[in-house]
Amino acid sequence: MTEAHVELRRDGEPQSVEITVAGEIDLSNAEQVRSELYHAIANDLMHVSLDLTSVSYLDSSGLHILFTLADRLQRLQTELAIVAPPGTPARRIVELAGFDAVATLRP
Repeated sequence: MTEAHVELRRDGEPQSVEITVAGEIDLSNAEQVRSELYHAIANDLMHVSLDLTSVSYLDSSGLHILFTLADRLQRLQTELAIVAPPGTPARRIVELAGFDAVATLRP
């Protein structure tokens, strides 16, 4: 089974959260990652920053998590920013999937 780690950090503004995901996200751990992300996000947030810099592998189940998360946050009127530097595996995948149409991509 592959491993992914989800870390939550609340700094500064009370309606903002930064979530860092590290490792690999695939079918074997996607439900665990989805659950951890959803538990980290309160309904009263205005901004969510999702740092994928340390994600070394992201398959279609991981992309599904990102798109459903973006949809949920859009319904809550919460801004989503994806942090993934150019050249990283996660950045290449989210760009190819057209994720920049539903969230802000940051280096």
